[in-house]
Amino acid sequence: MNLRNSTERYGALSIGLHWSMLLLFVAVYACAELSELFPKGSYGREAIRTWHYLLGLCVFFLAWLRLALNSAGATPRIVPDPPQWQHRLARLVHAALYALMLVTPVIGWLVLSAKGKPMMFFGLQLPALVGESKGLEKFFKEIHEFASTTGYFLIGMHAAAALYHHYAIGDNTLRRMLPWLK
Repeated sequence: MNLRNSTERYGALSIGLHWSMLLLFVAVYACAELSELFPKGSYGREAIRTWHYLLGLCVFFLAWLRLALNSAGATPRIVPDPPQWQHRLARLVHAALYALMLVTPVIGWLVLSAKGKPMMFFGLQLPALVGESKGLEKFFKEIHEFASTTGYFLIGMHAAAALYHHYAIGDNTLRRMLPWLK
């Protein structure tokens, strides 16, 4: 398999980043949901939330890497070519997914900053983005939760569209991104 994208299929870098991002999303969402099982202030809750923050920042940084990789390479064509409205909708959903990957972690960082908590990334303490403020914390937390809930729908739409193209239409949309197919 080629490292770089071709006009026929995605390369190993794009495929690896795509599926790694899926695993990161699963882990980020799982940490958010599982932290609620522990009592407030408990070690378990704080440990899972720390993982949530760390993995969220991994999503943020890998999204920039994906954008750079996508802008430098070819986009494999879909065979047979879907209607123009599907191309437009796919671009819109992809843009929304990138916005989710780039904006949601920053908003989470803003929540922590407004809460007066440090943002740690692999042992590095990142600077606060805003000063401590209960009002800002509440505001950013609501935006973060809305964006996260929207993420469930965007990811679901993306997966459903890939499966629809694969099983109902029979085109190569999904196959272009599967690592085990030539």
